[in-house]
Amino acid sequence: MSSRGIAPHTDPARRAFAKVPEITVLFWVVKILTTAMGESTSDFLNQELGPVIAVPIMLILLGVALRLQFRAKRYVAWTYWLVVVAVAVFGTSAADALHVVLGIPYLISTSFYLVVLAAILTAWYTSERTLSIHSIYTPRRETFYWATVLATFALGTAAGDLTATSMHLGFFASGVMFAAWIAVPAVAYLRFGVNEVLTFWFAYILTRPLGASFADWLAVTPHNGGLNLTTGPVSVTLTILIVAFVGYLTVTRVDVPGEQHAVAHVDHRAILAAELD
Repeated sequence: MSSRGIAPHTDPARRAFAKVPEITVLFWVVKILTTAMGESTSDFLNQELGPVIAVPIMLILLGVALRLQFRAKRYVAWTYWLVVVAVAVFGTSAADALHVVLGIPYLISTSFYLVVLAAILTAWYTSERTLSIHSIYTPRRETFYWATVLATFALGTAAGDLTATSMHLGFFASGVMFAAWIAVPAVAYLRFGVNEVLTFWFAYILTRPLGASFADWLAVTPHNGGLNLTTGPVSVTLTILIVAFVGYLTVTRVDVPGEQHAVAHVDHRAILAAELD
């Protein structure tokens, strides 16, 4: 899904100060990679260090990343995606804690995080009268945005575990299923003009179980339906891919809000000046 229509009432000047990227194909690619990397990295850290040490480290990483993001004046690719990665890693442990630590079934934890997400979105809309991601240029809206992102990661993680384990679909089949489901909001938006904010957040939620299911499939043993590549190598490979894509976005600035508008404006003025000459 492109960013067309996501914020039809956003002034271009304000849009240039948005703290989130333009929604391009690369956005979805990197988003899915972060969900997969968050799943494998969270599992790796918990296995190697234990939750008592691993979870505080994840929380510190998230805090540092959020501080950098909130201090930025506008969207910066590496700070934005650092927060997404930190949320992906911590969000996995947060979702797993309800089941592993407290013994709560995945169906109940999925329902719980769905209620949490609905509550955050309701509070956001009640306060700001918009859920558009291109209106994220105030601290309060940014706070709502990242709270929503964290809730979607926890919800997606619980939902993926629900289908893969409780419903016995396995990780690969779950990944394929969510890959098919994520096409629904894309088609609904592009073909039938369904509300862009609704379709965006629906797709955003689905990226989590999609990426996490395939990450688990790559990492777990054949006995558990996987390829047994283990969490360490999977995490490293995904991290390299994320760094490469974010580096590309940083250099090309193709996802910088308002950048295309500014370029078009400059080109228009250049053409007009040439005609006058």
